[in-house]
Amino acid sequence: MTYQETLAYIYGLGRFGMKPGLERITALLHALHNPHERLQTVHVAGTNGKGSTAAFLATILAEGGYRVGLFSSPHLISFTERFRINGVEISEDRVVDLASRVIAGAPPATTFFEVVTAMAFLWFAEQKVDLAVMEVGMGGRFDATNAAKGVLSLITPISIDHSQYLGSTIAEIAVEKAGIIKAGRPVVVSRQLPDVLAVIREESVRQGSPLFCYGQDFKAGWREAGLVYHGLHTGLSGLMPGIGGRYQAVNAACAMAAAEVLDSRGFPLSAEALQSGIERAVWPGRMEFVADAPRILLDCAHNPAGAEALAESLSAIPRRRLFLVVGIMGDKDAEGILAPLLPLTDEVFAVAPALERACPPDVLTALCRARGSVCTDAGTVSAGIEAARLKAEAADLILICGSLFTVGEAKGLLCGRNFEPFRG
Repeated sequence: MTYQETLAYIYGLGRFGMKPGLERITALLHALHNPHERLQTVHVAGTNGKGSTAAFLATILAEGGYRVGLFSSPHLISFTERFRINGVEISEDRVVDLASRVIAGAPPATTFFEVVTAMAFLWFAEQKVDLAVMEVGMGGRFDATNAAKGVLSLITPISIDHSQYLGSTIAEIAVEKAGIIKAGRPVVVSRQLPDVLAVIREESVRQGSPLFCYGQDFKAGWREAGLVYHGLHTGLSGLMPGIGGRYQAVNAACAMAAAEVLDSRGFPLSAEALQSGIERAVWPGRMEFVADAPRILLDCAHNPAGAEALAESLSAIPRRRLFLVVGIMGDKDAEGILAPLLPLTDEVFAVAPALERACPPDVLTALCRARGSVCTDAGTVSAGIEAARLKAEAADLILICGSLFTVGEAKGLLCGRNFEPFRG
């Protein structure tokens, strides 16, 4: 198969949806001679900040001299973004080769994410990475990445999301996310709601896993000279994270704490590696500027907690006016996402990315107008960007957000790249 034929086939596996259980991925990995058992794996689970935290940690480890695999999902523009070694994406030819071997061993009804996870395990094992940083897909307990035993678990902030699969309460969702905790293996935990932290503590005690919590064992905060980190054994100041946004303080701190834990468990890392890793990390689509005069800012905030963090970060960005180009998926809390952003916005352009699940822009327009905002139903992402650019002047800021698919489509348009939309 060609690369495009390969993508068409594995994207087609999305029709099997999301299914709980590890029996299919376990059988598939067995058919591939269990590549995950040849890896030292770090799991990164949570609701918000998984990708950024994983990118910070992977870059720290690479700066420390290690060969590091990073598996993430979903992608922003191209499928190859999901598989990186020391920041370099996999080639299309290697995707075709890996997919053909994985598909050949896949049991009936194997899902898209199970196939893609197996491809990551296989590639990282064959490339002999020192560590594989695996971003957990949706939950934790039954996520395909959880087939690996793992040397460390990292849990970013948990909030209500994917309730139809993970549970209707924050505590129920936390139980699923905490399923990545392994017996006797350390756990690094970000800032959490009390009910979430209680679940994680209970599971850590049950598994006999050392627990390191943000705010208690480590923390970080902004000063005029940059980010200050108070760690488990290390203190750093004047840090300038490569991934923008004031909310990245917590994500960066969790990555540094995880690096310190790994340092004590056979992966020595210097303070210089921590600093350079934080400052050289990149994560596309997160507080990312892609144009000037007027500036265009991309951010993938797609739930209320993410939108609140984005709104806080906007306070540090000087501008005359703010124009919002927003597109949200139909199964998301549109009102909750819009609430913290609309008071900061001078005008809104409601759009829908090119996916059937997108919330119709006329629905978003009505929501914005009901809150007193000036809003135009722009229709497509392309039209929304064009309309905002026509209104904005050099000192203004255009923010494109609401969904990873909105941001991915926008970045593809702005950077002249082909956008490959798929959620899994």
